[in-house]
Amino acid sequence: MAKYLILIYGDEQRWNAMSAEERAQIDEGHRAFRARAGAAVLAAGELETTATATSLRAGSGGSPAITDGPFLESKEVLGGFYLLEARDLDEAIALSSGLAEVAHDHSGVEVRPLVQHG
Repeated sequence: MAKYLILIYGDEQRWNAMSAEERAQIDEGHRAFRARAGAAVLAAGELETTATATSLRAGSGGSPAITDGPFLESKEVLGGFYLLEARDLDEAIALSSGLAEVAHDHSGVEVRPLVQHG
């Protein structure tokens, strides 16, 4: 079995302005995803807004330079993730395709395999 990181991206301003009905529809998509995926979900989480992010980059004197905010400025930001175990990419895509963010014009889902060492 391989591991896949399911990254959920979207327009943070649109997420913050969502109606309760839109939020409920997306939440229902996540409940349905978890029901379908079952034990294949190894970890999951929704991220706080980019205003809470802290970035570290190479700094002077061997110490990292620490700044407030996301690593990159972008309209679409990472909002959450799932770590799945699946037979192959096709199974990971099939499971992820039911997430509500796939159907909205302000968000999307990226499926990436983890490198298997050894």
